[in-house]
Amino acid sequence: AMSMTTVFYRFLSLLLAFRIARKYFEQRWAFFATIGIWLASSLPVYMYFNPSWSHAFSAFSVALFLWYWDRTKLQRTLGQWAVLGLLAGLMGNVYYPNVFLLIFPGLEILHLARAGQRDPSQAIVPLGKLVSRCAVFGAVFLVSLLPTFVTRQIIYGSPFETGYPGIRTWNWTSPVLLRVLFSSDHGLWTWTPILFVAVVGLFFLTKRNTLLGTGSILTFLAFYYFIASYPDWDGISSYGNRFFISLTPIFVLGFAALLSAFSHAVARPARAAAIATAAIVLFAVWNLGFIFQWGTHMVPARGEISWPEMAHNQFVGVPLRLTHSLETYFLHRKDMMQ
Repeated sequence: AMSMTTVFYRFLSLLLAFRIARKYFEQRWAFFATIGIWLASSLPVYMYFNPSWSHAFSAFSVALFLWYWDRTKLQRTLGQWAVLGLLAGLMGNVYYPNVFLLIFPGLEILHLARAGQRDPSQAIVPLGKLVSRCAVFGAVFLVSLLPTFVTRQIIYGSPFETGYPGIRTWNWTSPVLLRVLFSSDHGLWTWTPILFVAVVGLFFLTKRNTLLGTGSILTFLAFYYFIASYPDWDGISSYGNRFFISLTPIFVLGFAALLSAFSHAVARPARAAAIATAAIVLFAVWNLGFIFQWGTHMVPARGEISWPEMAHNQFVGVPLRLTHSLETYFLHRKDMMQ
């Protein structure tokens, strides 16, 4: 039941990400981007093999929040601000770093506050109305966090204790910015290179929609600095850098933006689709082979790995062991777990 629920919510997160991307880009690029991020990132591990972790549900809560924010932005009623606050609370309850998604409504408020200065013909939202909307959003958000506050009080004796290393012990002044991205110890871009492509695409997203693109870039940067400051930034036995799974909808948007820009540059849709398909297949096959190595301990689950050994395994070790391991996984699971 737990595994099926994880897969279900993970699928919903991908569906919502696809729907957002389809709003701004051609449907084929939104679809390609969704499939690519699904199969060539850390998702398969935490969707199918480690379903008890929070990451699949975290991605769903982020996708739901971002979808609703985008659907109602710049014309949200007071009641819709309350709903947005409720969805923000859901994100925070599931995974604390998700609060960085509040950058999106923050940018929206700034945009509404400055609308009259940029364009005198545009209707100005009264300051009092903006303040009331922020107050409703903030109040609902805080009330929605009560499950976390209450359970932390029961477990740790304080509503603000998280169970993670104390915030003062984090490396705020010396974050491991390069290692998070490039280390052989679960680096984000070295283990899942499709996410580098997706992040580059965020700059193309700003050209299609400034609020969505700017919010996505700032959210990624804030999340990135936060994880780089965390003492266990590598996720210990993570596949890739699992913390960033929460940002799946943002990666889908970035990848869709890049694919769309590439198609315009090529100017031949059929050729662009063929190249994109080939690239996604290569990303996915490489990633699934890497997942197989990680899951069967052909590479260490913790700490740094040897890239030459990993590359050799991809072409030699994985094909030799794959058939036997799949047979054991499905028909002799108990022996495999021994």
